[in-house]
Amino acid sequence: MSGSHAHRPIDRLLGIMARLRDPKHGCPWDREQNFATIAPYTIEEAYEVADAIERGDMTALKDELGDLLLQVVFHARMAEEDGGFAFDDVANAISDKMIRRHPHVFGDTVIATVAAQNEAWEAHKAAERGPQESVLDGVALAYPALLRAAKISKRAARIGFDWPDARSVIAKINEEVAEIEAEMAGANRDRLEDEIGDLLFAAANLARKFDIEPETALRRATAKFERRFKQVEALAAERGVGRDIDALEALWQEVKGNEADCKG
Repeated sequence: MSGSHAHRPIDRLLGIMARLRDPKHGCPWDREQNFATIAPYTIEEAYEVADAIERGDMTALKDELGDLLLQVVFHARMAEEDGGFAFDDVANAISDKMIRRHPHVFGDTVIATVAAQNEAWEAHKAAERGPQESVLDGVALAYPALLRAAKISKRAARIGFDWPDARSVIAKINEEVAEIEAEMAGANRDRLEDEIGDLLFAAANLARKFDIEPETALRRATAKFERRFKQVEALAAERGVGRDIDALEALWQEVKGNEADCKG
């Protein structure tokens, strides 16, 4: 390779990965890996990218995007060694897909609204998937459970199998809570698990009705709990509060009140 392209950062990274996977001079750990063993790291890095975005930490985002890019390079290198495809094939494939799915940008098609664009996008994806036995086919099993629930229900809604509005979903949530309460007195753990699953599925649908990503909503709720709980811990230690739930709840309400005052 000659010219300025030889010094592109991506070429440096590809060269590093090739060296790490070299049978004679590479890293023993990197040489032992395969698609299945690397996949969990790929998922983990994607979550760390999302976490950096949520925290608004641009320095961390740069690092995490690099870690995620390494995962793509790793998979592409293993595929190249197997005679399948290489990194350039991956880049070309996604470039072709983006051009194909944006005829209003790279062609003469006119799409006036975001809603129309979303509809056209889904139509392109459906055409690429080809004939399917079910509208639910193709939703990856590896998605986080809440995200997959939202995607599955969104697919079902395409053929009209959906609640008419958000209030109808809230009614379903109330129904599921009542069913959980009915099962609490029994000893059938499987049935209780089933009802709790129904509640979570309904909650994912409620988020979908408001065009909210349930994973994002839950991640933010968990982060909020963490932030408040750590403040409760600090206050409890400062004031000598032990495992008294009423006292801890009072501290929790104090922390919530302080946050509300700051926002006001």
